[in-house]
Amino acid sequence: MQFFDEIVNFFKQGGFFLYPIALIWVIGLVIAVERFVYLTKVGGGNKRLWDELQPLFESGNFKQALATVSNAADGALAQVMRYGMSRVETARRRDDIEKAMEESLVEVIPHLERRTHYLAALANIGMLMGLFGTVLGLIRAFAAVAQANPAEKASLLSASISVAMNNTALGLLVAITLLLSHLYLETKTTNIVDSLEVATVKFLNSLNERLIGAAHAAEVRGAKA
Repeated sequence: MQFFDEIVNFFKQGGFFLYPIALIWVIGLVIAVERFVYLTKVGGGNKRLWDELQPLFESGNFKQALATVSNAADGALAQVMRYGMSRVETARRRDDIEKAMEESLVEVIPHLERRTHYLAALANIGMLMGLFGTVLGLIRAFAAVAQANPAEKASLLSASISVAMNNTALGLLVAITLLLSHLYLETKTTNIVDSLEVATVKFLNSLNERLIGAAHAAEVRGAKA
């Protein structure tokens, strides 16, 4: 209860600009939580699917791998793998499959990065609004000192400085939390993108080994004939 009262007093003493700063903070936190949940879900889905696909690739069982990918939920890794594996039968070169998977990555990455960049912008806006509220509070403080009666100067000056400091504090709190959230989510997104690229390379290498093995077997059969 005491903590709630302190928050109420903080806003009462901070002036009008604390409310839009707090609104920016809430919007940023909602975006951060939504992106965290989404990226955690995507990362977990990718890991589970890769745990199923990796032994199939290593054994060269691409038909079963294609069936697994086809039945998987519409995750980032499933989409990338579908693009590549659906072209295994029709593509003549590894480069054709690789380009198809790169095309899929171009479609997937914007979904992973969506709205994360808003956090940096909201952090800057919140900090600037805090500084603006601080400046207004200081202007009010100097005006109070210049015009008020000597008996009232101390209380008016204290109230105006309280407005300035509260705006500074909340603006910095918004900036720090949203920038840290932005940094964390960018790192999480980068890790997912890197894992998709690694999975693509491993799939292409497994496919290349199978093609080389098939070509070698054909040469052996031709030599025996």
